[in-house]
Amino acid sequence: MSIIIYTDGSAKGNPGKGGYGVVMIFGNHRKEISEGFELTTNNRMELLSVIVALENLKKQNLDVVIYSDSKYVVNAVEKKWLFGWEKKNFSNKKNYDLWIRFLKIYRKHKVRFVWVKGHSNVKENERCDQLAVKAAESKHLKKDVWYENYVTNNKGLF
Repeated sequence: MSIIIYTDGSAKGNPGKGGYGVVMIFGNHRKEISEGFELTTNNRMELLSVIVALENLKKQNLDVVIYSDSKYVVNAVEKKWLFGWEKKNFSNKKNYDLWIRFLKIYRKHKVRFVWVKGHSNVKENERCDQLAVKAAESKHLKKDVWYENYVTNNKGLF
């Protein structure tokens, strides 16, 4: 039996306030996770949602199916672009901090991605969107420290 995970990310402005939402399902068990950030991007939140979901798994070598509406994330993995980026040390790639973090946890499981169209009435994807938006609108936002440092050091270019 596989762990089923739905993920979504959101940013109000790009960059802007952002958040992610996760719904994890295993049999009758369900877990929802969300978190918001002061300054980030949509793609960072899409990727972070997947990372956080995988990091919340308590055992290794699990069969995991991740449903995401992010072609950025799904295609990077399923079309194997990510592994080419890794071989080139992520040269000129955005979000390499998160991709490195992703690879560490991804390799501990058997993960398959399924792309779902956003806002197409897929119940759990819609729930993730609600969680992500609510997190981005929260008064208790965290700092995406790596991103903010990157923007500051590169004069706002990303």
